[in-house]
Amino acid sequence: MSQTNHQQTDHNIVLGMTGASGAVYGIRLLQVLAAAGRDIQFSVSPSGAEVFRQELGLSVNLHELSPAELLNFRPPADWDPDERWQQASADVQSSEMVDSGQVRYFHHQDYLSSMASGSARSGGMVVCPCSGGTLAAIANGTSDNLICRAADVHLKERRKLILVPRETPLSLVHLENMRRCVQAGAVVLPAMPGFYHGAKSVLDLVDFIVGRICDQLDVPHTLINRWGG
Repeated sequence: MSQTNHQQTDHNIVLGMTGASGAVYGIRLLQVLAAAGRDIQFSVSPSGAEVFRQELGLSVNLHELSPAELLNFRPPADWDPDERWQQASADVQSSEMVDSGQVRYFHHQDYLSSMASGSARSGGMVVCPCSGGTLAAIANGTSDNLICRAADVHLKERRKLILVPRETPLSLVHLENMRRCVQAGAVVLPAMPGFYHGAKSVLDLVDFIVGRICDQLDVPHTLINRWGG
């Protein structure tokens, strides 16, 4: 593979958003990856869309979802008192990105999309947030929607797969499913934000997790102050 093709592969990220609490993590990640110039293919499960509505007041039609609806989302003002969300996403020109195909949405039952095939290369996949049901489906290889199928593809092709569960407490079933996913090659990155970076707002906690995901994908960012930095 040429260096140019390799770079293009690394720039293509697959993102699945499912029905765990923490929808803001997935939307923030989508915006940060887009601002970093990554090509993104994403899908949202029905439960994920319901969490959008309940947690963020964001109603979407999964049959006609425009990426601009998520790229233009802004959190409540008290989550982001310094308007850093807007500043960090200033490079996101949603209409241009949608028109150019940089950010593409696929319905959760669209098995003809490129992310459903191992022949379509990518620089990695993230399921954020990852519900317990999605975790179980990935652990057991039951590709009952596009997100689970794409995750299965990344495991079988030995590509980076990052799962971001948000559940507490964890049962033995959850822990066993996480163990199976890790053994299969996935990275389990729970939505457990740290506080050592001087968190002062909800956005600080969100950015801690999004920053750690970006580290796994080798996407440069300035979302958090690093330990000892």
